[in-house]
Amino acid sequence: MTKKIGFDNEKYLKEQSAAILDRVKKFNNKLYLEFGGKLLFDYHAARVLPGYDPNVKIRLLQQLKDKIDIVLAIYAGDIEKGRVRGDFGITYDAATLKLIDDLRKWGLEILSVVITRFSNQSAAVIFKNKLERRGVKVCLHYPIEGYPADVDLIVSDKGFGKNDYIETKNPIVIVTGPGPGSGKLAICLSQLYHEHKRGVNAGYAKFETFPIWNLPLKHPVNIAYEAATADIQDFNLVDPFHLTKYNKTAINYNRDVESFPILKLVLNKILNKDANLPMYNSPTDMGVNRAGFGIVDDEIVQAAAKQELIRRYFRYNTEYVLGIEKKETVDKVTLLMEELSVKLTDRTVVEVARKTAEEAEAKGKGNEGIYCGAAIQLNSGKIITGKNSKLMHAASSLILNAVKTLANIPDEILLLSPHVINQIAKLKEGILNAESESMDLEETLIALSISATTNHTAELAMNRLVELKGCEVHMTHIPTPGDEVGLKRLGVNITTDGKFSSRNLFVT
Repeated sequence: MTKKIGFDNEKYLKEQSAAILDRVKKFNNKLYLEFGGKLLFDYHAARVLPGYDPNVKIRLLQQLKDKIDIVLAIYAGDIEKGRVRGDFGITYDAATLKLIDDLRKWGLEILSVVITRFSNQSAAVIFKNKLERRGVKVCLHYPIEGYPADVDLIVSDKGFGKNDYIETKNPIVIVTGPGPGSGKLAICLSQLYHEHKRGVNAGYAKFETFPIWNLPLKHPVNIAYEAATADIQDFNLVDPFHLTKYNKTAINYNRDVESFPILKLVLNKILNKDANLPMYNSPTDMGVNRAGFGIVDDEIVQAAAKQELIRRYFRYNTEYVLGIEKKETVDKVTLLMEELSVKLTDRTVVEVARKTAEEAEAKGKGNEGIYCGAAIQLNSGKIITGKNSKLMHAASSLILNAVKTLANIPDEILLLSPHVINQIAKLKEGILNAESESMDLEETLIALSISATTNHTAELAMNRLVELKGCEVHMTHIPTPGDEVGLKRLGVNITTDGKFSSRNLFVT
């Protein structure tokens, strides 16, 4: 079964690149373009806009390669606190290094890393040294007292003027970072200040994907974006400045709307009305966002966005159980689901996984232990299940059952040699002193690859692992670290009921 497509990448690329080039012309061929959202691996967009390439923004930058410079922003406080990026499970400083490497793989070099709000934080100094000793240029931007309200101080030599100036050569300067709050906007404004002092009439714009300004406020795609930012309490609204000026409805989000009056004052002071440059009348005006024009099947997109809403609920609920997230975040997504009349069981794999766990518990009555169920929906639409046992975690049995189905291997044929399983159990319990001999998914995948060297059937199954990417998975219990790593690497969309798979507090 071919996945249904609701978004046309080529149409979007054409529209977005034309909009950017048009904006550059309006600012005398020098534009600082703040990139909101993820530059690479934008899986949220890929999930809510079926057909959207998670790396389409990089493809766009490749098209504009000869016209761009790239600057990365990272907030010194995030380095100091070890802030973690949720999708990759790595800290923001590590995410910055990964982003540099990823850009290089696409043939794109960065001009500089800017450490924002730098005040000699020890971890930030170490990060700066690490970058510079690997040949990466680092610039420092400092805290400005009264930012963003004290416009006179901000737009002065004691404000933006004390920041390092980044020397750029190309007409478009891409300013991006590992996540929100990195200081991208402040870098753009600081650079505008320095450019205009040098007689360069540069401008600013924001590259955005969500919310999609020309979709209705309560469209599922925009609601899904609101759910994605529920942890920072963002919400969508009709842009009041756009409505007042043009008598047209456009959707934006609270932070951009709240900051627009101050931002407009700062831009006016920097750009100087005598410079004959276009002035923005609304936060929507500032954005360069043609994502809505790439939607080719609204019905498919709406259905996908509702599914993302359910995934967000499960993610936040699990993070709440783990002590990471606030109850208010879970409650907000619950309300958003109610707005669209979406139920958790609208996610097909949920009830199947729960039923699998119940059946396993009924069969094992009288035995100690927690019974975990898992379900995966293949691209064909077929649902496969798995459950935990003394030998394997639920995630392990699920993935083995799935690839056996894909490779048309009868259920009774073993993919893993009992000898290999016994040796792994012996290593775990007898030598490594592990709590359980049961194999997690990461261990199972390694065992499968070893078995594939001598077992042609195992090799056939292993070759089908790539077909699991993008498949929907639900588990009744929180995956262990080894399960989570394996599932992430396979690229499945995993949700969980937020129950622990062991009574132990420390799980390896």
